[in-house]
Order: sequence, then C-alpha cells, then structure tokens
Amino acid sequence: MGRVTATDRRAVLLAAAGLAFAAGCATSGAAAHPARSPHAPTRAPAAPGPRRLSGLPDQLTHGPRTRPRVALTFHGQGDPATARTLLAEAERHGARVTVLAVGTWLDAHPDLARRILDGGHDLGNHTLHHVDINGMSEADARAEITGCADRLRRLTRSIGTWFRPSRTPTASPLVTRLAREAGYPHVLSYDVDSLDFTSPGAPAVARKVLAEIREGSVVSLHFGYDDTIAALPVVLEELDRRGLAAVTTTELFS
Repeated sequence: MGRVTATDRRAVLLAAAGLAFAAGCATSGAAAHPARSPHAPTRAPAAPGPRRLSGLPDQLTHGPRTRPRVALTFHGQGDPATARTLLAEAERHGARVTVLAVGTWLDAHPDLARRILDGGHDLGNHTLHHVDINGMSEADARAEITGCADRLRRLTRSIGTWFRPSRTPTASPLVTRLAREAGYPHVLSYDVDSLDFTSPGAPAVARKVLAEIREGSVVSLHFGYDDTIAALPVVLEELDRRGLAAVTTTELFS
C-alpha cells in the first residue's frame, strides 16, 4: 500500500476548501449535529439483525432529508491494513460508518468483523465473491447472498444489518426477492458515488463527495484504496463544519 504524503493531504484540503467556501452561506445555519463522544466505543456483543422499515421501499438510496445526518458506507474488500486505518480515522472524528463485507474477505480476515462491530459500526452483506449478481442465475445469486450471510452469522451471530448487491448500484427484482428471502427486507443502495475505486486521486474523491452530499445521503466508498485514506479526514472535517453527523445506516433510518 502506498504511503499518503503530506502533499497529498494538502491537495485534498485545498480541494475541499473551495467547496466549503461555496457551500458556506447555504450551510451555516444547519442544525447542530449530535455530540460525538471522544471516548472509545463500547464493545458490541453481537451484530443486530435486519428489520423491515415501515413505509419505506424495498430498495433504499437515501435517508430522511429533514435531519442533519449522513451515512458513509464502505465496501469491505482489499488490504485489511487500509480498512483498519479508515475505521480508526472515522472513530477519531466520532463518526460511525457502515461496512458491507464480501464473504471471501471475511474468510481471509475474520477478525475484522469483530473490529467493525466493536467500533460501533454497522456490518452487512456484500455477497460472497463480489461478482455481477444481477447477471447470475437464481440459484447462483441465492448462493452469493446466503454464503455471505452464513459467514456473518458464524462470526457475529447475525446475518448483519444490510444487504448491498455487488457490481451494481441497484438490485434486480430477482435479487431483491432473494435478499428478502435470506432475511434482508431492504436492499441498500446510495445516492452519492465517490468513484474512489477508479483511483482518480484523493482531491477528486473529496470534491465529488462534498459536492453531492446532503442531509440523508448514503455515500458509497471502498476499503483498499489510498485515495480514500487521504480523502476521508477532509470529508469528515467538512461534514463537521456543515453540521452533518456521519452515523451508521441503522441510525440514519431510525
């Protein structure tokens, strides 16, 4: 994994500073977000299970637009050191995130499931092998969903809180039904795509997220990319300035 330099950090700060100036008048009156505890999070005994949210569609792209909260969601795959760095950075800012884990990644790094939950974050299902689930047969797509659910249950005594399909922002009707049958009443999509997986550079990642994020947004990010490591502190600092709290997806919809 490449080292994030001070130059990278300054470049992201400059990129975000321009956005902060442009957004200042519109956001200066935002409601104060909940206080963020400087203390270490308490240990979670087990992951909560999914629940049906009354009045909401099967596929969710964003939360309420009336509260100053957003959800940063990470696709759980890649170098575990990057994952730990991103989790620690989120916690340093008092933020809580949602991790949609790939089943084979959990097989290779089972301790990360506990690490995510112990940090107070959400943990969910991003299929077993991270393949194009919308293009699979019914039997194969079911195996992708239940395979990851089985790993989560073994590691955390729960199938996790959310399901997100792999290689697509939205699930087909078939995949939505299979997820529901596996115990996930909602498919979690997003309304802000950071495009960090394209490695556009940390300033571009921060710029895109901060230009599009608003109350209730669900942001798609990834473990495994240095650009994300460099961009995340700037994103969190700007969210603080705008009065937007980074909370788990469960909290966003609560």
